Amino acid sequence: MVQIPNCLIHSGHMTDLVYTEKELVQSLKEYIKAEESKLAAVKSWANKLDALTKVSTSDPEGYLAHPVNAYKLVKRLNTEWSELESLVLQNPSDGFVSNMSMHRQYFPGEEDKTGAAKALMRLQDTYQLDSEAFSKGKLPGMHSNAMLTVDDCFDMGKTAYNDGDYYHAVLWMQQSLKQLDAGEEAVISKADILDYLSYSVYQMGDLPRAVELTRRLVAIDPSHERAGGNLRYFERLLFKQLNELKQTQQSASEEPIQLGTYIRPKDHLPERDTYEALCRGEGVQMVRHEKKCIRLLCRYQDGKRNPRLLLKPIKEEDEWDSPRIVRFLDMLSDEEIEKIKELAKPRLARATVRDPKTGVLTTANYRVSKSAWLEGEEDPIIDRVNQRIEDITGLTVDTAELLQKDEPDAFKRLGTGNRVATVLNYMSDVEAGGATVFPDFGAAIKPKKGTSVFWYNLFRSGEGDYRTRHAACPVLVGSKWVSNKWFHERGQEFRRPCGLTEVD
Repeated sequence: MVQIPNCLIHSGHMTDLVYTEKELVQSLKEYIKAEESKLAAVKSWANKLDALTKVSTSDPEGYLAHPVNAYKLVKRLNTEWSELESLVLQNPSDGFVSNMSMHRQYFPGEEDKTGAAKALMRLQDTYQLDSEAFSKGKLPGMHSNAMLTVDDCFDMGKTAYNDGDYYHAVLWMQQSLKQLDAGEEAVISKADILDYLSYSVYQMGDLPRAVELTRRLVAIDPSHERAGGNLRYFERLLFKQLNELKQTQQSASEEPIQLGTYIRPKDHLPERDTYEALCRGEGVQMVRHEKKCIRLLCRYQDGKRNPRLLLKPIKEEDEWDSPRIVRFLDMLSDEEIEKIKELAKPRLARATVRDPKTGVLTTANYRVSKSAWLEGEEDPIIDRVNQRIEDITGLTVDTAELLQKDEPDAFKRLGTGNRVATVLNYMSDVEAGGATVFPDFGAAIKPKKGTSVFWYNLFRSGEGDYRTRHAACPVLVGSKWVSNKWFHERGQEFRRPCGLTEVD
């Protein structure tokens, strides 16, 4: 039996939550309508009974002298007041609460909330966006009403603070304070913001500003449990620091804290600066080499006269010359893309990243994408797409990966050899961000719906071509769907013969 390779699908997968929230809003409206209907009925009862009691209490004996009035009083107290009691005890919230309980299992958890906040901070770093841009919905190429409140900014800062990320804590607490000072209403108090901001600034090594902010906190709340002690501690440290440097005390900088005020701490990724620059479109080498551009061509590709491509060859464009990266146009139809999405959505699970210290795949709270694996035999469309990929690349899919495996490095030896080649299918357009970048040689490939990008991970000798190390840029605006096909060495011996040197 021929083994069919899988497709790995990535997406923000937030659409279902949007519709879930819409359904809950409708349920809430129905609850309000039921409460209003109940209240109107109770109010009607109250008005009727108020009118009756005004008459009965004005002359009780005269009122009861009439036998009908006496009967109706007994009836009301025996029956009608019980009916009113039942009406009051009705709980129109049952339907709403039941609906909430049913959907709660799909609600994002605390880890998801933290991950979403850190994903925003990653976007902030990658695309060099200040907190105010996010807060006001001003992203490159667009402006929307998606704004962050004082409390939203405070929560962003607190998420960073709790993770020991004082760099981002300062940026977001400062933005929260700025909006509060501008008159925006908030649940959080200025004292709370200053408490977090002053300590975060201290952790960033800015003692003069930490002292100034803590003094503001003490002025607002003299009885604050930490402010007084922190102020004395910061002042002692500042005095000691100035003495060691033989400087006189100067007032804190009056410049507002913003992106660039403090240097972002370095992390374990030495190529991060290059990666982020490429994501922003900076440092892309393609535009700087006119001779290179001349060598990049486009053509019709028939898979070396493959019968299935003779009448309808695939359009192929060169993206890079060395290592060679090509893009196939019109590789996937809209129908095929929608079917793949339909099959993938029910099984999407949290995507993983590789821990750079241990090499083990693990979830990361900044990565909010999800992934799923699809068997070719699940639907004829998957088989058809797999066949097309085999036809155009000339590589067999018989030894391609069937299951996702925890691999310590990109070229781990499997039963079918290393990953020899990659096909990356773009299944959506992305409004901003989301490029695939290659830091080693400065290439940035933008997503284009229906196209596929292809390159070899290994030289013909079987040695790894580490130039093809790549990374996906975070999506700034929009959502990104991609599918990967990874080919392995075994089975390709006669389709891609070995070269004579290590770098052939």
